[in-house]
Amino acid sequence: MSSEPPKDDHPERTERLRRMGFEPGDYYFSEEGYIVFTEQYHLKRGHCCQSGCRHCPYGYHDKQRKGKVG
Repeated sequence: MSSEPPKDDHPERTERLRRMGFEPGDYYFSEEGYIVFTEQYHLKRGHCCQSGCRHCPYGYHDKQRKGKVG
């Protein structure tokens, strides 16, 4: 096992996000290169945008706006 951090395939975008105030663990890049916000970021944000985010901790589960789980 290596103690090196994972390779950053998007260094310019990562730097721009850092300057905007995003912290490590707030997001990652999908295989397609999209920015995906994590549960950590959503909890710091403090509210649900009801966009069907992949890591929504608030229970909004889909993009068809069918409502919350449970």
